[in-house]
Amino acid sequence: MGSRRELQEPILPAAPQEAEPQAGHGTEMSFKLEKVLNDPHLPRLKQIWLASCIEIKLLFRLAAPTIFSYLINNFMSLSTRIFAGHLGNLELAAASLGNSGVQLFAYGLMLGMGSAVETLCGQAYGAHRYEMLGTYLQRATIVLTLTGIPLSVIYILSKPILILLGEPHKLASAAAVFIYGLIPQIFGYAVNFPIQKFLQAQSIVTPSAIISATTLGVHLLLSWLAVYKFGMGLIGASLVLSLSWWIIIVAQFLYIIKSSRCRKTWTGFTLQAFSGIWQFVKLSAASAVMLCLETWYFQVLVLIAGLLKNPQLALDALAVW
Repeated sequence: MGSRRELQEPILPAAPQEAEPQAGHGTEMSFKLEKVLNDPHLPRLKQIWLASCIEIKLLFRLAAPTIFSYLINNFMSLSTRIFAGHLGNLELAAASLGNSGVQLFAYGLMLGMGSAVETLCGQAYGAHRYEMLGTYLQRATIVLTLTGIPLSVIYILSKPILILLGEPHKLASAAAVFIYGLIPQIFGYAVNFPIQKFLQAQSIVTPSAIISATTLGVHLLLSWLAVYKFGMGLIGASLVLSLSWWIIIVAQFLYIIKSSRCRKTWTGFTLQAFSGIWQFVKLSAASAVMLCLETWYFQVLVLIAGLLKNPQLALDALAVW
């Protein structure tokens, strides 16, 4: 452990004050809030009331699109299970076991590790080191992509792993087919989660919500084509889910390189992203542990449901939840 002085030092020293990137609603409302709090002529109660209204409005503008994006991403996963359910009870149980029993493991780990970007990008933005946001984004993507390699091995070996855990052979075989189609999604997580935190650190949340909503429509259409028209079954449903995540990623990245709001925070690819990898791993591992403990309990519940007397019925019920 470092000394007390080392622990209190900021991760990133502040840069000389410079013009901020193009201001959005958050910056404008922050100025209004500061003006209200520093106005000596306002009565105290009125000052508190106005400041509270501004703060609530600011939080809503930031939180609402983020919540919407989260719900859309979860509904894409839910809709995939719905399409799988139209194939039969076994397919629905397999999709539930694959999605909530195996895929949730990778989701919790990757999202937890990606949360370190929120800490680093937030401090870099506050310290006016805008160019470091792009560096942290690339560094996180590298680390999460490398993490995705052993996770892919787990996905490939999902059938013997599930059988070893006591899942019925027929169910494990069907779940493995679904899981194989989710392998590209692992690396989608490796890119998407850092991009999300990169944008959120700059209070840019509405574009992600619009992109997610648009992608949902594409996802539903492609799922319908894959399952009903082309007869691709479970592997088709899961491949469409993976593809939908990559559509979101491409759209978000195009926004980053084209938007004037990211002009100072994204300056292109840099070799500096390959330095400080181990420090980032240590920070991201701590973030991952906290989030994994919150998400993996449901994964254990799903795996236990597969051990019941009628696993298809139990897993079908959990799929609806």
